[in-house]
Amino acid sequence: MATVLPPPSKRQKTLIAEKAQEQQDVDTIPSDLGSVRVHFYDQSTGKPTGAPVAIPVADATVKNLELLLNTLQGNDATERVPYRFSFGADGRIVDIVHDIYRALLKPGLKTTEDTISLQYTPQAIFRVRAVSRCSASIPGHGEAILTASFSPSSSSRLVTGSGDNTARIFDTDTGTPLHTLKGHTSWVLVASWSPDDSTIATGSMDNTVRLWDPKTGQPLGQQPLKGHTKWVNSLAWEPYHLRQSPTSSRLASSSKDATVRVWDTVSKRTDLVLSGHKSSVSCVRWGGTGTIYTASHDKTIKLWDSTQGTLISTLAAHAHWVNHLALSTDLVLRTAYHDHNPAIPSTDAEKTAKARQRYEAAATINGRVSERLVTASDDFTIYLWDPSSTLKPLARLLGHQKQVNHVTFSPDGLLIASASFDNAVKLWSARDGAFIATLRGHVGPVYMACFSPDARLL
Repeated sequence: MATVLPPPSKRQKTLIAEKAQEQQDVDTIPSDLGSVRVHFYDQSTGKPTGAPVAIPVADATVKNLELLLNTLQGNDATERVPYRFSFGADGRIVDIVHDIYRALLKPGLKTTEDTISLQYTPQAIFRVRAVSRCSASIPGHGEAILTASFSPSSSSRLVTGSGDNTARIFDTDTGTPLHTLKGHTSWVLVASWSPDDSTIATGSMDNTVRLWDPKTGQPLGQQPLKGHTKWVNSLAWEPYHLRQSPTSSRLASSSKDATVRVWDTVSKRTDLVLSGHKSSVSCVRWGGTGTIYTASHDKTIKLWDSTQGTLISTLAAHAHWVNHLALSTDLVLRTAYHDHNPAIPSTDAEKTAKARQRYEAAATINGRVSERLVTASDDFTIYLWDPSSTLKPLARLLGHQKQVNHVTFSPDGLLIASASFDNAVKLWSARDGAFIATLRGHVGPVYMACFSPDARLL
């Protein structure tokens, strides 16, 4: 009797239908369009690269544009950098996804008679592999894990905070626990590594902040940092390139008591107390220009001077609690002088210079340092801000059907991801707040989203 093949599954049918649709949608580029003149501009500085170049329309693909730009820059085969290209006109920005014909010529935005000015942004030269399976399940905590954070220098070490009143440091390469950080008397709500990888800070429901040595797991100092009258919601370290000396560092903590405290981690004393919010401060960020950003349940975002502790401005647009905020430079501020290159600068001056160079490269847009801010709220909305230029939001991002719990920028600063209680994750353009896509698949509320360091995975 001949073997009868089983009918295709639902997933197989879907894949077959998608493949057939892609084959139908193949859009060949006409061969009689001739050439188009292209002029490349650096998006961060606004300066041109080389002179306008004539390219056959049939060959004006993203891959060929990358090869041409690397040639104009004098990069050899071992130094080639991947780029992302975009075109801006009349306040609208169009990304070149496949080729110039489909992006600009076919929609009628440009013709072959025009000189097309393309802005380019370098992408990561490394590529993160997609997660396809669970490599290890590491036991240790006795209650739910409430927070987790990788070391800024390597993904081989991870710190977690739990409802069992402890934080733990794990070796993710071997899947084994390294140290248990004991001292808190209630849940550990937040844990954060210092940018130089030398200290771990933890905030707890016991109203205190504790500092730890990640190499030994021992507390730094006999007593915790006391001052808050309610639990600690968020922590933010002073950027490495803003430190007054290599041995000094400061830490900001926000609390349910409506205040933010700035601590001197050497003397273990309060340096500043930022009072002005009327309700719980849900999130704090320390910007690369020395500004401290705070989001609160009083519906406002406040900007503070980290030197004097004075209020700079207040951003008011949300109609409900502000749950989270993120900066376009979060990744480079958290990792300082650490990058994909394992070589670490040898002197403190070189470390500071590299941290500053990485920050300026990430924050510079059209020759101006611009640290953008995005906020998420219980009013179902997200706002995109540029506080350095205006106190009004650049864009209002609408689409979520329930509270927005978390937002984050991609490492290259071009995308925003938002996680919501409506079971969906949405992608937005970080330039103008334009909606890009909705990622569905979760069957429950989404509490957090995170990009890979190369900005290619979410």
